[in-house]
Amino acid sequence: MSGSRSQSSGLRVQPAAFGAVPTGARLERIRRSPHFANGVFVNPEGARVGPSRGAALEMAKGFFRKDERVRRAPAGLIPVHSTTLADLARPPASGLRITWMGHSSVLAEIDGHRVLLDPVWGERCSPFPFAGPKRLHPAPLPLAALGPVDVVVISHDHYDHLDMPTIKALAGTDTVFAVPLGVGAHLEHWGVSEGRIRELDWNEATKVGGLTLTATPARHFCGRGLRNAQQTLWASWVVAGDEHRIYHSGDTGYFQGFKDIGAEHGPFDLTMIQVGAYSEFWPDIHMTPEEGLRTHLDLQGGGAGGVLLPIHWGTFNLAFHAWAEPAEWMKDAAEEVGQAVAFPRPGEPFEPAGRLPVEAWWRAVSGPIARPWRGARRAVDPAGTNRGDLDLAGER
Repeated sequence: MSGSRSQSSGLRVQPAAFGAVPTGARLERIRRSPHFANGVFVNPEGARVGPSRGAALEMAKGFFRKDERVRRAPAGLIPVHSTTLADLARPPASGLRITWMGHSSVLAEIDGHRVLLDPVWGERCSPFPFAGPKRLHPAPLPLAALGPVDVVVISHDHYDHLDMPTIKALAGTDTVFAVPLGVGAHLEHWGVSEGRIRELDWNEATKVGGLTLTATPARHFCGRGLRNAQQTLWASWVVAGDEHRIYHSGDTGYFQGFKDIGAEHGPFDLTMIQVGAYSEFWPDIHMTPEEGLRTHLDLQGGGAGGVLLPIHWGTFNLAFHAWAEPAEWMKDAAEEVGQAVAFPRPGEPFEPAGRLPVEAWWRAVSGPIARPWRGARRAVDPAGTNRGDLDLAGER
């Protein structure tokens, strides 16, 4: 699908990382989408994308407060799994193996195929090499050492999910790219040939070898350049093989549609759920750990089952919460309902059907987490007198 061009704005020279806006046949297809109205893609159940003007001021103050900056970063070196390459050289015994590379980047080896989801190997999630959020830990192994990949799946075009240096490196391989509507314009701009791009609307599917990849709804937004045209779609993804099926949430706020996705495509052997970078300033477009757990249960038909892998935390500093808070709160919330959750170190492969990595490794390099997730506990004084419900969710 041709017709990509560079974004235009007041700048004479646009950074290549801005990508390209959809034009021509690609733009006409976008305009025919049932999820496109009044010149933009529309979220299920609606969504407030950013903070109000007053909230934006408070948000800016928070980013510059020293005590806030300290809590948003690890207190020591994040432990990266040291034998990733050797571990991946052995085929998965169960037919399904997952390797979290950090943030939302995951290598899924599923039924004889290798799928790379939201790969980000760059040092910064930014259009500029000298500014923007920088990695808090190195990539577990060089991208070139990863070996052949059958398909790269992209959830949306934000910099922490669609990384130009990574895409350019992959453009020289034979891999197929599965992306939401409009995102193919960026890929073509960076050297990926049109014939290797599968561009999907919500609820559309494509086959890659023995895998079926389906773009499913999400509640988020898009944009890379100075003029955000809102003309690329965001999506979650279902990857189904002959024996296994997995789900990647991309970035999303919680919405009732997860139940529909689960009913049509689930249950899943594993779900990869965004649980980091949440904030009261943008509650509609990112999920808290409790909402992430609820999403997993919705996808599984309402009960605990399969394995949940928390993603979108640990690698980049993108919000106000403490660095390890998403993992700590998810651990609490999942234990309350008996849900199996994997907590691998970056680069640590595991098989959902086997022994799960469950050690709270982040505690060794984290500052104190200000509050546990468990929202209400029964407090009893030393004399045994019931003091009523203690709302820990309200304490900081």
